[in-house]
Amino acid sequence: MKATIVLFGLIVCAISLTATAADSLAGKRPNIVFVLTDDQGYGDLSCHGNPILKTPNIDRLHREGVRFTDFMVSPTCSPTRSALMTGRHEFRNGITHTINERERLTLSATTLAQVLKSAGYATGIFGKWHLGDEPDHWPSRRGFDEMFIHGAGGIGQSYPGSCGDAPGNTYFSPAILHNGKFEKTNGYCTDVFFNQALKWIEATKGQQPFYAHIATNAPHGPLQVRPEDEARYSDKVKDADVAKFFGMIANIDDNVGKLLAKLSEWGIERDTLVIFMNDNGGTVGVKVHNAGMRGQKVTPYLGGIRANSFWRWPGTLKPADCDRLAAHIDFFPTLAELAGAKITDDVKKQVEGRSLVSLLSNPQADWLDRTLFTHVGRWPVGADRSKFKYATCSVRNSRYQLVTASKGETKNWQLFDLKADPSEKTDIADKNPDVVKQLDSEYDRWWDSVQPQLVNEDAVPPAENPFKTLFNQQFAK
Repeated sequence: MKATIVLFGLIVCAISLTATAADSLAGKRPNIVFVLTDDQGYGDLSCHGNPILKTPNIDRLHREGVRFTDFMVSPTCSPTRSALMTGRHEFRNGITHTINERERLTLSATTLAQVLKSAGYATGIFGKWHLGDEPDHWPSRRGFDEMFIHGAGGIGQSYPGSCGDAPGNTYFSPAILHNGKFEKTNGYCTDVFFNQALKWIEATKGQQPFYAHIATNAPHGPLQVRPEDEARYSDKVKDADVAKFFGMIANIDDNVGKLLAKLSEWGIERDTLVIFMNDNGGTVGVKVHNAGMRGQKVTPYLGGIRANSFWRWPGTLKPADCDRLAAHIDFFPTLAELAGAKITDDVKKQVEGRSLVSLLSNPQADWLDRTLFTHVGRWPVGADRSKFKYATCSVRNSRYQLVTASKGETKNWQLFDLKADPSEKTDIADKNPDVVKQLDSEYDRWWDSVQPQLVNEDAVPPAENPFKTLFNQQFAK
């Protein structure tokens, strides 16, 4: 079953989206290409010390860009994607799972695509959406001019209710929903998504700035991989699944290389910001390398919520590490500021993230501490969620992380000093009761604050997956 819901978020005062001490970057209006991979962990890159996997093109983004080394996401996919799209914690978007209608982005939210479109950007999405498969939730209704997506949380997935892909799909030549109609593609899914994105960029460049959202289904399972990509690692690792997983990432890396080459060929490299991230903690690859972290996907430890975050903009951003605590909810306000978008008062109230523009200009700029929240969610449909308040959750600031792996109402807090113990091996809760009390109190306030926004908990599912219905209608004989 597709990994699931964790929620991670953050409770801080809403930060103004206007530029602070001036950042000349504000309103510079670059083209933006965002590459988001699925289930690739922080340690699944050679630039992060992986001893087996080679990722030269993604390493180039790392080497030539601003690198956020303490960047938090959610422990699973839909939650992270909704936070990126709205600038606020996924629970505030109604998302407490990855299925059961609880993966649907509330229709009351304003999306990043809508904001960029209002600022004159062309907007396109290629690959994974996973924020609602019903037509009123499609990205084409949420600010994207160009829509080229699969359904559910992965190609070929299908669950009771609204979450499901086109019938019979695999990672090879999948049927893709393109602007409301299915197209039968030819090729491996990652190649298909990048090729379509490049085709769209080529047709759009020069007319207006563009935002291309390329969200790969790989390397999420099932581990369907091109044989030639699997062969790159089949003699380097004993575990066949790892060879497949690394082969899928190698294929992503090849496509990143093609993207960078095209931007250079078209003469728009210096006008284009390329951002690379992953959506949650590691999976198959953690058995080889997890960058020294505890936990993985679907856990609230660092290994479940720390992500790659590389920002490359040649001639504008100077390559550097940035160790400030940043998060997925900062993505929306950052791109809005770079695009010079005019933000309404309602959207300002929606966004709880901070613009990273000052840190892109100066990675050592002053940065106030903050508190971030993670919750795995996924309580049973119809359950009393108060009984799951402390089920697999965490609270953190720039130094400490308060974590519980409890499955129910008991807190069982553990406390880790992330500066002294980034691998989270030593619980120091007993020695720091004041820190535990403070973070616990902040968690209580956050939990209470999000309850009114959990709008999907009693959703009534349709009788059949919308993608299945549309596909069968379109190809009925």
